[in-house]
Amino acid sequence: MTINKLSIIIPVFNEISTIEKILDILEKTDLGGVSKEIIVVDDGSLDGTREILKSYETRHKIVYHEKNQGKGAAVRTGLKIMSGDYAVIQDADLEYNPNDFKRMLEHAVANNAEAIYGSRRLGKGKSPTAGWQYYLGGLFLTFLTNFLYRTKITDEATCYKMVSRRTLENFNLCSDGFEFCPEITAKIARQKITIHEIPIDYTPRSRAEGKKIKLKDGFIAVWTLLKYKIKS
Repeated sequence: MTINKLSIIIPVFNEISTIEKILDILEKTDLGGVSKEIIVVDDGSLDGTREILKSYETRHKIVYHEKNQGKGAAVRTGLKIMSGDYAVIQDADLEYNPNDFKRMLEHAVANNAEAIYGSRRLGKGKSPTAGWQYYLGGLFLTFLTNFLYRTKITDEATCYKMVSRRTLENFNLCSDGFEFCPEITAKIARQKITIHEIPIDYTPRSRAEGKKIKLKDGFIAVWTLLKYKIKS
């Protein structure tokens, strides 16, 4: 199997302090011969983020939502205009390290993998967490996913979900919020596609630093996993 291009989708909402840095990092990221397509979807930012993004319009695909619709809506907008063989989500908050993309791509090619997740729970030097509530919530979502869908993953809530275009084209994604992540996991698992994992680097940020996910998003994620299991 050959991968020629990776589409990197960045959903952005009020990330003026980090957006330039993450784009600079991505532009310099080595993908081992695989070309990259950077797609930024500004989800109605009000802090000056979109003014910064205008200077990148000649180098990358930049899309603007007039109103905030949610992370899932921003990702779905990006998926509609992607041209890569695989897509991956990159948050703009610097929690995740794009240097992991090369290893994920290599794993995909070596194992003919349609879906590769970057796990914060694997490896000897397990990554720190943003707080006990996020850690326990992530563990529960992972347990529930494995129980409902008979998967064997260690980190359902990871941002780094790299999925082939042909797999994404097989189902209709509809979530607007953070529940987009469990939706895509559920729909991959329902197709009996093996989700591969590799260890990744992770530097969590706190709510004070701008982490946006809330307790209610956890409950919605649980319902999302249950809903798609019932529908199957």
